[in-house]
Amino acid sequence: MVLSRIWSAFIIVALCVAGWKYLTSPDYKDIFNDMVVGRGGDTVRISTVPLREVPGEVLAKFEIEPANAVAAEGRIQYKINPQRQTAEKFRVQDTDGVIGTSRTAVDICIGLVGIMTLFMGFMSIAEKAGAVTVLSRAIQPFFSKLFPEIPKDHPAFGHMLLNFSANLLGLDNAATPFGLKAMESLQTLNPKKDTASNAQIMFLCLHAGGMTLIPVSIIAIRASLGSQSPTDIFLPCMIATFAATMAAMIIVSIYQKINLLNATVLAYVGGISALIAALVWYLTGLSKEGLEQFSKVLSNGLILLIFLLIVLGGVYKKINVFDAFIDGAKDGFTTCVKIIPYLVGMLVAISMLRTSGVFDVIIGGMRWLADLSGADTRFVDGLPTALIKPLSGSAARGMMVDAMQTFGPDSFQGRLAAVLQGSSDTTFYVIAVYFGSVAVTNTRYAVPAMLLADLVGVITSIVLAYMFFG
Repeated sequence: MVLSRIWSAFIIVALCVAGWKYLTSPDYKDIFNDMVVGRGGDTVRISTVPLREVPGEVLAKFEIEPANAVAAEGRIQYKINPQRQTAEKFRVQDTDGVIGTSRTAVDICIGLVGIMTLFMGFMSIAEKAGAVTVLSRAIQPFFSKLFPEIPKDHPAFGHMLLNFSANLLGLDNAATPFGLKAMESLQTLNPKKDTASNAQIMFLCLHAGGMTLIPVSIIAIRASLGSQSPTDIFLPCMIATFAATMAAMIIVSIYQKINLLNATVLAYVGGISALIAALVWYLTGLSKEGLEQFSKVLSNGLILLIFLLIVLGGVYKKINVFDAFIDGAKDGFTTCVKIIPYLVGMLVAISMLRTSGVFDVIIGGMRWLADLSGADTRFVDGLPTALIKPLSGSAARGMMVDAMQTFGPDSFQGRLAAVLQGSSDTTFYVIAVYFGSVAVTNTRYAVPAMLLADLVGVITSIVLAYMFFG
């Protein structure tokens, strides 16, 4: 019910903001067309105005960089023509309208088919060979405290462990199939099939904490934009994701009345923290090239090692390895088809929020409050990344790149945007895909719990940015 209300609120708020802009500003007379059939990257021409009507801030930017004839004020951009003493007003659409977004959602699911069939096929071999049971027994002392409803030696323990491990190592392609398989396993224990169980909520909130060891893609983007030290955001990202994951565990445990001060829980959390700290200590001594090489070898090599061990285990157990792979691969295809309606619905609502300019209103309000309080407002320039990350990973990446290009990759704002990009997961995408795969419609308190964990990650990222980068 909570997800239904949030989804409805997204659409209502987007249309209200769009209507207000249409009625009050001549710059948004095509906004409804943009929301329906517009395409991301389209240039929407507004009008040609004399230079005297161009805001002073825009003219100041042009005077600083006269070679660059395009300057912006928020979403409105101006192309200056000093010879004619005029400027063309236009804006660039952030994302596709609802029609294009619907196609994009289906394309995402089609793109998942190959990955899902591959990993679900190997997962089927692992289950029949008994490998998932072995993993379940290894992690059971810890997970049985966090997931008390799951019976002893249930394969869901192993599936969740694989998902968390893939997330930690940045193996996104592997994390999604393992996570969806974990949701299916947990659904077999769910007495109310349309309502999220306690175990499913705990699992998804921990998954959405987004704990990652090496933010390789962020480091690569910073390097490509000319950063002098592209790896300096590595440690803040690591700490922020750890804080968000711990916050998710604590928040859900409070909801579910789970005692985290248990000796077993403390021992496992302490051990994992010590292991991560040791890895961080080692990795901080590597150069950019060394860090990238370590990440490639660890991630890609680990995937191939898992495949090898699964096949060897299947051969040792004398099972029909290829038939087992085909059985699992069929389930992967079916899962991808089932999530299409859920993903279309969520992405369309997100598209309407973005094309209506809701985020511009929110950011403007935050900047006004920061100015009013007399606080340092630099952090506000990094917030678009944080605000849109729960809704869209690719859009948040675009916001991060924009902050780096505007202020510089080694600026406070650019570094903060990078840390925010790495501090959480795409919450609403995760909810749509994971709950959609098992046809759960009542998500209970999953959404507020995940958003609270995201908020902890954002606040931690801002504090760390001031600590590390001033």
